[in-house]
Amino acid sequence: MKMDLDRLMQERGLDALWITGPANHNPALVYFTGVANITRADLIKRRGEPPILYHFPMEREEAARTGLTCRNLADFRLDEIRKEAGGDPVKADAIRVARILKESGVRGRVAVGGNVELSSAYALLTELPKHAREVEFTGEGNDPVVLRARSTKSSEEIDRIRSIGSVSAAVLGDTAGFLASHAVREDRLVDRSGLRLTIGSVKAFIRRSLAEHGAEASEGVIFAQGRDGAIPHSTGTDSEPVRPGRPIVFDLFPCEAGGGYFYDITRTWCLGYAPDDVLQLYQQVRTAYAETEKKIRGGIPACEIQPFVCGLFESMGHPTIRREPQTERGYVHTIGHGLGLNVHESPSLLGSDTNHDVLQPGAVFTIEPGLYYPDRSMGVRLENTVWIRPDGAVEALAEYPMDLVIPLRGTRKSAPKRKPSRASSKQTAVGKRGRKKAR
Repeated sequence: MKMDLDRLMQERGLDALWITGPANHNPALVYFTGVANITRADLIKRRGEPPILYHFPMEREEAARTGLTCRNLADFRLDEIRKEAGGDPVKADAIRVARILKESGVRGRVAVGGNVELSSAYALLTELPKHAREVEFTGEGNDPVVLRARSTKSSEEIDRIRSIGSVSAAVLGDTAGFLASHAVREDRLVDRSGLRLTIGSVKAFIRRSLAEHGAEASEGVIFAQGRDGAIPHSTGTDSEPVRPGRPIVFDLFPCEAGGGYFYDITRTWCLGYAPDDVLQLYQQVRTAYAETEKKIRGGIPACEIQPFVCGLFESMGHPTIRREPQTERGYVHTIGHGLGLNVHESPSLLGSDTNHDVLQPGAVFTIEPGLYYPDRSMGVRLENTVWIRPDGAVEALAEYPMDLVIPLRGTRKSAPKRKPSRASSKQTAVGKRGRKKAR
């Protein structure tokens, strides 16, 4: 949390943070500013002092809305700085930042952060030491201090993530309703006009629904059918027709419009009916999800979860990356990941001995077991975003049914000419209840 920043900076020997770039889709800066329409800014955070936001004059009102202490860069006479730099834009930027640091009273070790174009950042960091001789600039590798502070969330942050989770659940419900409004003709879904539904058409509907709810899919959407769904990060083939009875992995990971907090949720659906082999895989994944959720509690080492899940799937007869690190069948990924202003952030849930993260109260992360068989055109994944409450219990931040089957108009005509199993019939009934609830 933000309250941990000064302690973390002290432990790492940092005197200040310098975070730069736009305030849109820039997690390190958004952490302080919130989502703001600021195209370029510099934030200075000295250890033990509140941050100061340095902004350009056209964005003074947007900067003021952040509630931070603000300084208008027009006061630094940018025209005179450009003349002093002889028209060299990199040198002018270096002089400007050096003066910001001097005004802020910054000396010593300064960690740099933010989202900027790498070539420009390299040029600036090469020139800057010539103008800020009392400052030592440092990077922090894969675990910068701001990211470490973000590994636990405040109640306000939890509310933000819960809100985007509610949006995600609403979009899942919208999408389920959209799919259910279609009928089946010649093993394809068609609308009331007889037009064929494609994977790309469904994705377009999802993006529209997100926009209507005030969110965006800045990292994309996974709506992957059949073999595509058996390759975890395949987004699906847009031109492919949507077919009944094929497992569809629908992984939705939207963020607040403008690049704020993310949510991450996955459901696996079969439209109309579920074949028995898909149903069996689904039931095993759902069991793994339930058992994993039971195991997690506040204070548990994060590295313990992955081996536990591997053991569950191995006992069911599936390959896992623990026994076969290169496998592309069975359980092929980690059980989850931290989530916040990035769709992937701390805490890590890797099962490695080098992972020392602990699932502390305030931690937000995903639980997403899955099984994948590309050779059988089957993939199943179930995922929720959860947090560790102050009492140490785990809680999903949004609710949406995990039902497998979404009934369709004309399903009975398209289903196989065999008597469905008792379990399969039960899932169809559950799907009806789940869709009604989602609306």
